[in-house]
Amino acid sequence: MSQEESMGIYIFCGIQMEADESFGEIEMEGERRELFTIRFKDAAMVAAEVPMKIYHPNKDNLMMHQQAVSLVMKKNDTVIPVSFGNVFHSKEDVGVLLENLYPQFEKLFPEIKGKVELGLKVIGKKEWLESKVSEDASIEKMAQAVKGKSEAASYYERIQLGGAAQKLVTSLQKETEQDIFHPLKELAEASKVNDPIGEKMLLNAAFLVDREKEAAFDQKVNELHDQWEDRVEFNYSGPWPAYNFVNIRLKVEDA
Repeated sequence: MSQEESMGIYIFCGIQMEADESFGEIEMEGERRELFTIRFKDAAMVAAEVPMKIYHPNKDNLMMHQQAVSLVMKKNDTVIPVSFGNVFHSKEDVGVLLENLYPQFEKLFPEIKGKVELGLKVIGKKEWLESKVSEDASIEKMAQAVKGKSEAASYYERIQLGGAAQKLVTSLQKETEQDIFHPLKELAEASKVNDPIGEKMLLNAAFLVDREKEAAFDQKVNELHDQWEDRVEFNYSGPWPAYNFVNIRLKVEDA
């Protein structure tokens, strides 16, 4: 690092803390950085001193951010997530931000205390999706109609075929939501369905789960996976802080 390079404060998450806690160190772009807290009343930001610059959301940096949050979650059960890449000029700036955000934190603390976010993405297996398409007589008829034709000659038929295929996928997404999302929703404190990513994703859901119910939730996910494993793949992730259930803007200028 050059002597001219100024240092800033990177923040990872907010926490509720009654007494000082130590969260150790992380490696950030090849340098060891100590995690420390900046407090206001019973709230604190977990932060590290870093070079003042823009941090790009590449794989290593995103993993570093999540590693830091995971270290905090092992010791603290009330974690408010902060999005990647927030760097402030000084500890004083972060203190001003925290004081400004404190009324929101005060309301959030009891809502997220002892709770974690768990994510579930359900992706349809190629063979199963193709079998569902072939079972649909109208899609099969349209697919046969465009065979051997140029794109120009079959333009409107291809539009109809695409629309029919999308209608089928939407139907499968509704079925997945009913049979997988709703049983899990019953075990969660809150839940959310996000937009699917890619053509084969049938469900992209997040659940806020009490830590005491996490084992029961895991068991239900396993049961549903066993019921659906010949049709879909499960991508089950977490525990995370409540990213999908907390929305806080971080700007010193708001103070």
